[in-house]
Amino acid sequence: MAFFKNDDEDSEQPGNPAEPNSGWVPLLPLRDIVVFPQMVVPLFVGRDRSVKALEEAMGRDQRLMLAAQCDASTDDPEVGDIHEIGTLGTIVQLIKLPDGTVKVLVEGKSRARVTAYDPNEEEYFLVALESIEESEDEGPEAVALMRGVKAAFKKYVQLNKKVPPEMLTSVTSLTSASALADTVAAHLNLKVEDKQRLLEILSPRERLEEILGLMQAELDVLQVENRIRSRVKKQMERSQKEYYLNEQMRAIQKELGERDEFKSEIDELTDKLATLKISPEGEERCQKEIKKLKAMTPTSAEATVVRNYVDWILSLPWGEDSEENKDINAAEEVLDSDHYGLEKPKERILEYLAVRALVEEMKGPILCFVGPPGVGKTSLGRSIASATERDFVRISLGGVRDEAEIRGHRRTYIGAMPGKIIQGLKKAGSGNPVFLLDEIDKLSMDFRGDPSSALLEVLDPEQNHTFNDHYLDLDYDLSRILFITTANTLQGIPRPLQDRMEIIHLPGYIEEEKLEIAKRFLIPKQLKTHGLSDEVLGLNDSALLQMIRVYTKEAGVRGLERELGTICRKVAREVVANEEPIRVRIAPRSLRKYLGIPRHRYGMREDSDQVGVCTGLAFTEVGGELLNIEALVTSGKGKVKISGRLGETMQESAHAAVSYVRRRARQLGLARDFYQKVDIHVHIPEGGVPKDGPSVGITMATALTSALTGIPVKANIAMTGEVTLRGRVLPIGGLKEKLIAAVRGGVDTVLIPKENERELQEVSAKVTRRLQIVFVESMDEVLQQALRLADPAVLSDPMEYPLEEIFQGSVEAPGTVN
Repeated sequence: MAFFKNDDEDSEQPGNPAEPNSGWVPLLPLRDIVVFPQMVVPLFVGRDRSVKALEEAMGRDQRLMLAAQCDASTDDPEVGDIHEIGTLGTIVQLIKLPDGTVKVLVEGKSRARVTAYDPNEEEYFLVALESIEESEDEGPEAVALMRGVKAAFKKYVQLNKKVPPEMLTSVTSLTSASALADTVAAHLNLKVEDKQRLLEILSPRERLEEILGLMQAELDVLQVENRIRSRVKKQMERSQKEYYLNEQMRAIQKELGERDEFKSEIDELTDKLATLKISPEGEERCQKEIKKLKAMTPTSAEATVVRNYVDWILSLPWGEDSEENKDINAAEEVLDSDHYGLEKPKERILEYLAVRALVEEMKGPILCFVGPPGVGKTSLGRSIASATERDFVRISLGGVRDEAEIRGHRRTYIGAMPGKIIQGLKKAGSGNPVFLLDEIDKLSMDFRGDPSSALLEVLDPEQNHTFNDHYLDLDYDLSRILFITTANTLQGIPRPLQDRMEIIHLPGYIEEEKLEIAKRFLIPKQLKTHGLSDEVLGLNDSALLQMIRVYTKEAGVRGLERELGTICRKVAREVVANEEPIRVRIAPRSLRKYLGIPRHRYGMREDSDQVGVCTGLAFTEVGGELLNIEALVTSGKGKVKISGRLGETMQESAHAAVSYVRRRARQLGLARDFYQKVDIHVHIPEGGVPKDGPSVGITMATALTSALTGIPVKANIAMTGEVTLRGRVLPIGGLKEKLIAAVRGGVDTVLIPKENERELQEVSAKVTRRLQIVFVESMDEVLQQALRLADPAVLSDPMEYPLEEIFQGSVEAPGTVN
């Protein structure tokens, strides 16, 4: 604490301010403080040089130069680290403390400037000083400034309780502008740099102006602090008042015998907890939260949070499982009545029910149905719940990008809730529902986390018996739940998540399956929806098949259902418009009237054998397709052009086909250097549709061979297979869909890789009976089957052009290009 002497009092200690050039004085470097004239302040000194400076001053005339350091963090300051202007003062009192430090009481006398340091004195600073004379300005401006400073200081003392009130009396009585400025500056809450700047201002009037500005800024800060303090106090008073009134109201209700609703709620929660088969951890947590709730005010925000938390815990189905149907035959009837086809997923569910009939405790399987849109993945999940007589919960994960959507928000957040898993369990009301996580491949991620990573625990049978939601912060057993996820493709599902699920692929429906689905499910549903009956509207199989082929192009049946709905609406209009009852029978030729012109086309085989044109089989997301691949040879310089908006893999297949033909040039009757004299163009029609995949390799090689040799390709043959540079035929995918496309396109012979033979058992007998399927292992076998060769045995010759003769140019080709 600093003290100030009035100008009218005399110092009790000897020593007078320095006269100009009046000898050497010890200097005390100050940290974090600036001493002003007329200021009495206690200092604690511990540095050796500073202690020796004090001892030297006491040994002389007790005069001491007090100057602030430029940087307070410097422990051993040098000459350049000390401000030039400071305060010449005297030592009032000096006390040595037991720890070696010194407590000294100093009084500032006047400003002084350091003019020189004694270079011979190294133990402490010894400096020569120059006194700074201050002139008093008694003009009107100085008087106005003094009044302004005194008025501002009065407000400052009222707002800042750290300044003693008696200091206001002392300041008010000051008549010297310099003394007033120094006294007020010492009591302001200013930085050391600002105080040093004030000390260095020699004009009292300028110093008062600077102090008035600094004091006004400090007053603004103090007023804001007071407003904040007052607002907080009012809020505390209001809370205390509300608590008091609530307690009074409770006492009145008790006296009147009225029902205490809050107590009733707590009793209700306690009774519910006693009846639940909750885990020991959950029971302990609930009891702790209910005990906390009893001590709270009913209307407080915290009471609402605690009540909601306990409600969520008690609303979950702890140990409450629904009775499961284990009758396999009854479950199979339900599945077959709801869905046509889909044998694999049905078989897997029946296997699960069979094991459940033999084993009492069993972890629920985690299945993933992968297939194109519209094949019945979601409805199959609902059917499984119906067949097993379990509760059904569906959660759509499309577009979910926040990890908290799965695991919940922590209770520290306002409006926190459990995640979708716990919410679904509350909705189901049982601990073993069928849980459908729809569109799991559409999950996203952003700065809030990765939801797919949160699902790793949910969909892991080894971990989900202790699933921990962030909101509940309790372990909950999910192992009895039958989880089913759906996806269109596996590309959007992280590998660790795929590893935790049993993947079941649901291929697109073939035409026969769509026909049966339409007759069994879609047509009756649309007739009922539109208020019609089968007596009013009928569609024969030919019309349905025509709708499937040229009015829809999809793997599922959603588009087909929409087209049937269109027909039903138009027929309903005709029924209402006619007064007499009518009967409408839809045939293929009448489809244009109700559906307009056909919107799609499907691939058909060529009518006759052609040179350079070969029919290939492709697999798309909407089923199988026929591709007519064309190859053209013109005179040129050996360029190979590939067109038809082909992907990288398909372009590589085309180059592999060209390399194979060059390798078998002798057997094909081509000149050794034929590729140097011609340009080759391979094209796949429908250039607006992107195409990719290696399965057209043998088709490209066959078309190219036909174009180079002039031998036509059989029109009744279609093929699929990947070709290598050595002519080997590798296996392909989508065999079932490709064979169906071949039947639809009028093909009677299909060439497929030998390694795909084992997959034929998955293809319907209705399809295989209508095709002659030939298994091939090499490109030579393909050409023998596909080309109209005069002598097929020519391709059995293993001889090729010797490399040495090719490089020397000594071999004549047995044939030339036409």
